[in-house]
Amino acid sequence: MDSIKKIKVAVIDMNNGAANQGMRGIIEILGKYEQDHDVAFSLEIFDLRQKGELPGLDHHLYISTGGPGSPYDGEGEDWENRFFELLEKIHEHNLGGEQEKKYVFLICHSFQLACRKFGLGNVTERKSNAFGIFPINLTEEGEQEPFFKGLSNPFYSVDSRDWQVIEPDEAAFAAFGAKILALEKERPNVDLERCIMAIRFSDEIIGTQFHPEADPTGMRMHLLREDKKKSIIENHSEEKYYDMLDSLEHPERISLTQSVILPNFITKAISNTLQEV
Repeated sequence: MDSIKKIKVAVIDMNNGAANQGMRGIIEILGKYEQDHDVAFSLEIFDLRQKGELPGLDHHLYISTGGPGSPYDGEGEDWENRFFELLEKIHEHNLGGEQEKKYVFLICHSFQLACRKFGLGNVTERKSNAFGIFPINLTEEGEQEPFFKGLSNPFYSVDSRDWQVIEPDEAAFAAFGAKILALEKERPNVDLERCIMAIRFSDEIIGTQFHPEADPTGMRMHLLREDKKKSIIENHSEEKYYDMLDSLEHPERISLTQSVILPNFITKAISNTLQEV
């Protein structure tokens, strides 16, 4: 793919100043994509929760990150209202028959916010923290999803959250044209509803509860922190902790997920909407 002019990418930082590996993972994926596909990105990062920064409609791709805290922390605040307005404007732009669509990828915290915004399900606190590398099950729609092409069913990814989206509103899904692409792993011994792990909101907007940007390097750095090791062992078990470390050695797990989902998203966005770029 020849590079004629820079493709504008907006990364919306939802980390609220907290240290994280997700931003590094996103930037590395974009950098590798540039090298592998002869594409030039013009990348801007917008610190929304901490500094109130937010892009307009002049970007081609939008990636909105995960972040700490409750998805209700910003309820009624200016930054959340403006984020919801941006999602609405992008959706209306895409419905308006414009030739150049705007593509959006929503991760974890951003995914939960979008589910609240569009009323697709109940965003609720979990009974316990979910943290680790877990199998994720594709639905029938997920098995046909181009962004997941190249993954097994189930596939593996990093899951880190205290909140979840459950109880999908079927009427809202039908009205919006949204589809559930993936669900939490099956837990036959737990009498709780499986949470939604991925949604195609529209042809151009997709979101995941899990972290497709996560890689073994960042996850290992995270796990080797003494406070994280202690927390995982106390809340889960020592066996679970070392199982997470061992999982990082399997290339068919999070390494594969990182190399598939976001790159597929970028490819589709470019091939479908930026053919004249």
